[in-house]
Amino acid sequence: MPHFLGILFAFVALISWGFGDFFIQQTIRAIGSWKSLFFIGATGFVALFPFVYDDLFVLDAMDLLLLCVLGIVVLFTTLFDFEALREGKIAVVEPVIGLELPITVGLSMTVARESLSLSQIFVIGLIFIGIMCAITTHWTHLHHRRMLEKGIILAGMGAIGMALCSFLVGISSRSISPLVTIWFSHSLLAVVCIAYLAAAKELPSLVSSMRKYPRLILSQSVLDNAAWVAFATATTFVPIAIAATISESYVALAVLLGIFVNREKLKPHQLAGILLAVAGAIALSYISS
Repeated sequence: MPHFLGILFAFVALISWGFGDFFIQQTIRAIGSWKSLFFIGATGFVALFPFVYDDLFVLDAMDLLLLCVLGIVVLFTTLFDFEALREGKIAVVEPVIGLELPITVGLSMTVARESLSLSQIFVIGLIFIGIMCAITTHWTHLHHRRMLEKGIILAGMGAIGMALCSFLVGISSRSISPLVTIWFSHSLLAVVCIAYLAAAKELPSLVSSMRKYPRLILSQSVLDNAAWVAFATATTFVPIAIAATISESYVALAVLLGIFVNREKLKPHQLAGILLAVAGAIALSYISS
């Protein structure tokens, strides 16, 4: 039963991130990165606070240290990802960021000492191949010379950061609680974002942005927080590597949304990648249960 719950929460994260990233992309285009991140952090702070209030008084020094490290990793990872996408070409940068998955699995097995069966490792490998195929528009983007383009180094650092973030979320959720973990990291994100917006004298525009795009902002904020809470909860029932692999398959859902909503066209290898990632996620959930 615990494994089933872990798989279930991982799929909730998959669906929430799939739709959430779609809305985040639309929100960033409408109001900018910093405002979008602020609304995500602020939503987590407000929505989760009633559920974590009592737990905050029993946190010890080690808990606070772990949460602070997580918060710092989240902040720098977000900056690396956004700067990578700003400086580099999305089609070249995204496959590099996709390297997050094997790094997370590696951390799970080496640092957390989680054990995976050969069949689980094999299926995780297939899912990773599927994800890479789904997000790579042209194979020339993976050529070694393209790895020297702008944004690639930042994307690589972002991939390492996201892997650390997923790993630390799992560790914090197990030692403290999933809700406190996500509340703390998103609250810190909101504080830093509002400080930046204040320095840039853009605070007044927050209200006008909310009035102009209420549904868009609310959709991205609720879905992203739901995804992180679901992923954090999943790691308390199943290995971090399993939760991360299943939830990372949201990329396939995001690509499908691009087809149906934005009328984007897929290459044959991208379609094959989507099918492989989805089938792999289902297979992994079956053999892990």
